[in-house]
Amino acid sequence: MTIKVGDRVPDGTLGEFIETASDTCAVGPNNFQVADLVKGKKIAVFAVPGAFTPTCSAKHLPGYLELHDQLKGKGIDEIWCVAVNDPFVMGAWGRDQGTDGRVRMLADGSANWTRELGLELDLSARGMGVRSQRYSALLDDGVVKQLNIEQAGQFEVSDAQTMLGQLS
Repeated sequence: MTIKVGDRVPDGTLGEFIETASDTCAVGPNNFQVADLVKGKKIAVFAVPGAFTPTCSAKHLPGYLELHDQLKGKGIDEIWCVAVNDPFVMGAWGRDQGTDGRVRMLADGSANWTRELGLELDLSARGMGVRSQRYSALLDDGVVKQLNIEQAGQFEVSDAQTMLGQLS
């Protein structure tokens, strides 16, 4: 069953490659619980079928980087990019794209959280295994306020400009 507006996102574990150590995170892959990450925050999350893929690298992620300040100005606390890749790949993609902490590059390596959302996409026939559908969502304290799911092979409703337009 696919998550819908008004639902609370399920808890799960997402990985993030941390570049700089802090009191709470070591350098390298760190796991975070979604329930902790969303608590009390307004988050713009977008998911892509895979890091370093053409549309994801040329349009989807760059759009959120370009509109970062405007999204933050509309009350967004964090922007997440989620993909069914491992934290090393997501970290490398973030470095390649110059995210510089503006977008959290979160890995759902085994697609567990993606499956809980009901937004998995089986690309096994193309040699890519189970991935995420392309979508964006606005989360407010863990509750889905907006959900924009793309049709297969499309990039029309999950872009940053659409998300910006949905913020009040």
